[in-house]
Amino acid sequence: MNDGNEATGQAVVSRRKDARRNQETLLNAAATVFVASGVNAPVRDIAAKAGVGVGTIYRHFPTRADLVIAVYRHQVDACAEAGPALLATGLSPHAALGQWIDLFVDFLVTKHGLAAVLRSDNSDFEALRAYFLDRLVPVCAELLEAAAVAGEIRPGIDAYELMRGVGNLCIGADSDPRYDARHMVELLIAGLRGPHR
Repeated sequence: MNDGNEATGQAVVSRRKDARRNQETLLNAAATVFVASGVNAPVRDIAAKAGVGVGTIYRHFPTRADLVIAVYRHQVDACAEAGPALLATGLSPHAALGQWIDLFVDFLVTKHGLAAVLRSDNSDFEALRAYFLDRLVPVCAELLEAAAVAGEIRPGIDAYELMRGVGNLCIGADSDPRYDARHMVELLIAGLRGPHR
């Protein structure tokens, strides 16, 4: 009798993992399509990229706002989870910070595709800015602290200010082919080392 309960429990866990994996596939596909074509891209393009039917998208995300919010949160979560993982890889804290900032820049590029929708009057989007700050500022602060403790950067750099600076450097990068935002961000991160490095 216990064997039956165990098998049922394992089947439920397996279905949950499959559902999470399927949803992640959908969100990654939607993010890719949003970057390429904007948030108003046809749902059939997202479904094709994810390798599923259009009905599957609507079953998971009944409205476009649901999908946009889920993509945004998924991107924020991935960026937030990357910080501690990079520190744990054994890279120097400054190298981990640089790699995380590179991921953050990638996120900002994706976010630019969502910007018009996020500025809309839809109340569903109001909590996203707070979610973004609550999830990412502590991660950036942890990376900055680790690099400062290691003596790789000057101490006292504010995570919010750094992230705001990186965001400002990314503005307009998609509309001016002569401007390389990633290069400017690299210079900013190199400058955190201070004059003695």
